[in-house]
Amino acid sequence: MTEVLFNGHAGRLEGRYHQSETPGAPVALILHPHPQYGGTMNNKVVYTLFSCFQNLGFSVLRFNFRSVGRSQGNFEDGPGELADATAALDWLQSVNPEARQCWIAGYSFGAWIGLQLLMRRPDIDNFIAVSPPADEKDFSFLAPCPASGLITQGCEDEIVSPASVTALVKRLNTQRNVSVDYAMVEGADHMYNNHLVDLYKIAGHYVLDELKKRGPSRKRRGRRRKLDMQNGEGDEPLLLEGADSADEDFDDDFDEADDDSLPPDEDEE
Repeated sequence: MTEVLFNGHAGRLEGRYHQSETPGAPVALILHPHPQYGGTMNNKVVYTLFSCFQNLGFSVLRFNFRSVGRSQGNFEDGPGELADATAALDWLQSVNPEARQCWIAGYSFGAWIGLQLLMRRPDIDNFIAVSPPADEKDFSFLAPCPASGLITQGCEDEIVSPASVTALVKRLNTQRNVSVDYAMVEGADHMYNNHLVDLYKIAGHYVLDELKKRGPSRKRRGRRRKLDMQNGEGDEPLLLEGADSADEDFDDDFDEADDDSLPPDEDEE
């Protein structure tokens, strides 16, 4: 992993970058939670997503929004941070011009920014949104959502209402040609304490499934079959305690890990 500095619209931005050894490897950009509540690129959820993409062979970048760490500028609660994400994606693609796929992943506030970036960049093929703040932020801009993706939510989230995220997923899945998978992690709070391994596996198996479907060539705006959100015929979303063991090699990457083995995170929200 390499420390990097690149230019943003408000000055220098600080990041951590992993370069894949595979020519033409896909790229992923990871966005951290709310800067004014301690969110940084070293947040445990952000690091979990970063490690997941890294271990799947991606070139991957996480970075600090303006005003965080060594990144310059002032917090703007949306517009400035979206500009930062745009600059970060531009940098990532500039050093990976042959990348065959482009992914965006964000956590909480970072999920909100990431989905806005998705609307503006047709070169983004897929997304992962972890605990998007659907009861606080307006997601009506996803009309229509331009790409399929995965949304995860902790059942015991004390900050983001699980019901609001469920409603967001249902609304997105009513749109034509859009497929958003939904994983509710039983027992997980907003920080995914004691459930980071579950998050790693859920995200990783989703990415593996998408990579297998698309094959080696780059394909933009791919669609996938909707997974059943319902548990039987009821209205409750499917609860996932962890990913299945269909890909044992992938599972082994994190089976020996626990939440305490990850870098210390900052308090967030």
